[in-house]
Amino acid sequence: MTTIRLVQGDITRESADAIVNAANSSLLGGGGVDGAIHRRGGPAILADCRKLRASHYGKGLPTGKAVATTAGDLDARWVIHTVGPRYSHEEDRSQLLASCYRESLRVADELGARTVAFPAVSAGIYGWPMDDAARIAVETVRETETAVEEVRFVLFDETAYRAFAGQVA
Repeated sequence: MTTIRLVQGDITRESADAIVNAANSSLLGGGGVDGAIHRRGGPAILADCRKLRASHYGKGLPTGKAVATTAGDLDARWVIHTVGPRYSHEEDRSQLLASCYRESLRVADELGARTVAFPAVSAGIYGWPMDDAARIAVETVRETETAVEEVRFVLFDETAYRAFAGQVA
């Protein structure tokens, strides 16, 4: 059974087999978690992302999918990039958000990762309400069959931490 842990802090400072990046579809860096991972991880991550864009993902990584690259200078073996959906009041995109977590765990299993650090995917600039993002994240991780031994949700601030703590309790 997968252990779920919560950490309030900076995901780029975590030590894990794989760190999940809340990427944009271009895979070429951006703001928030994506920008922080690219900055701290260094140019090797961007180089791998450019190779992916030149081969399998010429149009970018689709929402809800995941793919791995090197972790560069991060204290991890891999970065698993996943593209979360933008929140919409008009359309239920919760299955796409759940897919980010399922697909990331699938990639982690393929890599042999035993510890995976996740941010709160889509809960930043993509506007997903934190309480709902936490519910979807925790439920999906609990329901997904995986060989990953520890999933660590690394939450940037106290508000996010409290939202996830309410789901894990």
